[in-house]
Amino acid sequence: MDRAEAGMWWYRALRNRAEAELRANAAHGPLAGPWLDCGCGTGGLLHHLARAFPSQPLVGLEYNPDAAFRAAEKSGAVVAAGDAARLPFADESFAAVASMDVLCHAAVDQAAALTEMRRVLRPGGLLLLNLPAFSWLHSAHDRRVHNARRYTARQARALVEAAGFEAVRGRYWNALLLPLMVLQRKVLARDEDAASDVAPFPPWLDASLYAATRAEAALAGLGLRYPAGGSVLVTARRPA
Repeated sequence: MDRAEAGMWWYRALRNRAEAELRANAAHGPLAGPWLDCGCGTGGLLHHLARAFPSQPLVGLEYNPDAAFRAAEKSGAVVAAGDAARLPFADESFAAVASMDVLCHAAVDQAAALTEMRRVLRPGGLLLLNLPAFSWLHSAHDRRVHNARRYTARQARALVEAAGFEAVRGRYWNALLLPLMVLQRKVLARDEDAASDVAPFPPWLDASLYAATRAEAALAGLGLRYPAGGSVLVTARRPA
């Protein structure tokens, strides 16, 4: 992940989505106070947010101590090693909590993690989640990266609402590339021992895939909503 996330199209597209959602939600309600990246991996999103919001205090939480150390080194943020289901932070510590493809992980208790995210959010604070879509898309890639769950937008919204959040929205993205994802996961790399998709791509292919995500985001900015996609992006607020 550390080698791939700086340049790989998928990580760049995900970071762009997260930044856009944070900007849009800040415009609709203040997000004054520290932001937490819960399950920050090796720090790609933290590094991106530190550049996009240079005056914003950022904190990371990562289960793997070596990854936590690398995330702090990469981003300059404070990063703690710990469990998403037992966050080592005080109640109402954060104005926003982002968590990218964490609740789906086999080692994560998703209900407990959401309860903890709600606990550490300030009243009115923003929750931002990214989750892999559709259980029928589960593949060798998911096994390699330890994804145990994939979600429909409705399932993701219901999960977050059950944890006590309000103003819950769940939208598909990575929609234009979904047919290619199905081809890759279910045909070309359907073997049990197939490798993860997290790897360097040829530059021309990486640029083409990234351009598709940018075109999709531009269309979404014009109001287009997608009935399906490779991922579900969820936003919600802790009740004030």
